[in-house]
Amino acid sequence: MKAAKFDLQIAATLAAAGDELVARGFDSKVVAGSQSLGPMLNLRLVRPTQLIDISGLSELRGVTTDHQTIRIGAGVTHAEIEDGIYPALLNHPWKKVAANIAYRSVRNRGTIGGSLAHADPAADWVLAATAMNADIDIVSVDPNDGALAIRTAPMQKFMIAAYTTVLEPHDIIHSISLPLSSAHAKWGYYKFCRKVGEFAHASCAVYINDVDRCANIAIGALDGPPKLLPELASKIIDSGWSAMPGSLQNEAVVKAVSAAIPERDPIDQKMYTTAVIRALNKAFNSGAVDD
Repeated sequence: MKAAKFDLQIAATLAAAGDELVARGFDSKVVAGSQSLGPMLNLRLVRPTQLIDISGLSELRGVTTDHQTIRIGAGVTHAEIEDGIYPALLNHPWKKVAANIAYRSVRNRGTIGGSLAHADPAADWVLAATAMNADIDIVSVDPNDGALAIRTAPMQKFMIAAYTTVLEPHDIIHSISLPLSSAHAKWGYYKFCRKVGEFAHASCAVYINDVDRCANIAIGALDGPPKLLPELASKIIDSGWSAMPGSLQNEAVVKAVSAAIPERDPIDQKMYTTAVIRALNKAFNSGAVDD
């Protein structure tokens, strides 16, 4: 099947993209890499009358840092993160997350902002950004005068449900802000896929920083946003993970997973339990944030 007919506008600036959004409202959609929206267009699950291409906007490109934050432009592709072309992400654990997203051809064009805006529950960036306490910087266009303003939404509140976010019709994701990790931070990520390149059937991301006592264990590929396992995270902050006997590790994870997803059958719960244990083992066996 082919997409229904639509107009295509190539935005020269972010302001121009905002003007087009205001002019066409619900009938228009922004697009960058088109790796999420494109298939939906071809299946005619969405039928906008206009696409606004923002892939060339310099405002949405690049990676910058300050003393507390790494800011990734929404137009940065998965492949650019995988290849480490930005010094701030050269030894960052998200390089491995990017490298395992779908196939290289998808990673060459797909953008981190597009993936987050699409909000597929099984998407890697949705889970990784939740675990790492990311903030989503959003450009809002005032429909009355076209003025641009930026607001910030915590990732843990950004995704409301499957394919649903806090984005309004006149919003564009500008960038993703991550805390600048210390050498003490630990990161682990694991996902089950039946074959290389497909979306996960169960996944887990672990981010633990003993210095500021920040600990997140998030499971993804659910029916909606990722779910956190706060009691397990607190237990690990207080007692450690590697020091726990294997039987107690398994018991603690089984308890946390069953409490988080009681509606899932035993097979699913076993798969998530294994994903959590493997993500935790990756985090603590490496002893470094770049695992």
